Amino acid sequence: MAPRIPINPGLVEWSGDNPGIYLRDRPDGPFVTLALFFKVVLSPHGSGTAMLVLGAPDQAGTWPQRPNLMITDNQALARYLVDGFVVNMPTFRGKPALEGLAFLPLTSASTERQGQRHCERVCSADLVVEMVWDRPGVPFAVEVNPEQSATGTHQMYSIFVEAKVASVLIAGRRLAGIVTDRQLFGRTISTAFLAFSETWVKPVPA
Repeated sequence: MAPRIPINPGLVEWSGDNPGIYLRDRPDGPFVTLALFFKVVLSPHGSGTAMLVLGAPDQAGTWPQRPNLMITDNQALARYLVDGFVVNMPTFRGKPALEGLAFLPLTSASTERQGQRHCERVCSADLVVEMVWDRPGVPFAVEVNPEQSATGTHQMYSIFVEAKVASVLIAGRRLAGIVTDRQLFGRTISTAFLAFSETWVKPVPA
């Protein structure tokens, strides 16, 4: 194993919180709801908040015809995250819902924690979208190389907290699916997770 060095010489692409909720209709079925929340503190496009929800990931079309949308207070950042990262993630790769996706302006955002329940809520005018995690597990640190990372080209560092129960709501309507398990980072983890202090680094070419 190569020795660890105190300062990573790679380029920091972005850093912040990036929890997600991926829901299936059955344990061995396809994902029927995909959602990611971004609270970015630094990036080439500055800081910002964004919530991506694909309530019909395998169907082209966007809000209000389909429950597919992104709400953000930084359009350039949101498009950078989708075009440079989300489209390359195996769970999202090739999903028709990402084509022609609506980017709606964020008018307010809030984080609520009550007991074990964690909720991220964003609003675009009178439209309210929520991601809710419950029954969390023990936090664990993640440090992956490009071969293991979701994009295949970045190093990624984060603190993960699995959730046994989760839901995604658009305008008060709960989207389809349940939390299941998946294989990731060499272990079985939940498809609903909080991810804190997540940092994506472009390695220096060998």
